[in-house]
Amino acid sequence: MSGREVVSFCPEVAGGLATPRRPAELVGGDGYDVLDGTARVVEDTGRDVTAEFVDGARRALAAARHGGCTEALLMPRSPSCGRGVVYDGSFAGVLVPGDGVTAALLERNGIAVRPAPGV
Repeated sequence: MSGREVVSFCPEVAGGLATPRRPAELVGGDGYDVLDGTARVVEDTGRDVTAEFVDGARRALAAARHGGCTEALLMPRSPSCGRGVVYDGSFAGVLVPGDGVTAALLERNGIAVRPAPGV
């Protein structure tokens, strides 16, 4: 495939969250805002999991750099990997423009981010 390798990586698991896990959404902004400390990632129970999402994003960036990654295909709508649209934090299925925490961190560090096709 022209020198490309697909690597599976889940920032949420890398950040210490379980599988399966509670639904989580961005509250107060998108992933860029989370990285800037002005928004949070919260589970549907109200539990703040911002630290886990930021840690997972940092681990994803480290893995991408280690592997020489220049492009990432990420899960759409995710508070971690969403690209272009994410859920609004109301847990009502409402999508708003924005990027997830990992998508934002990768973009800020020069890694092109696209939603995974067909998902």
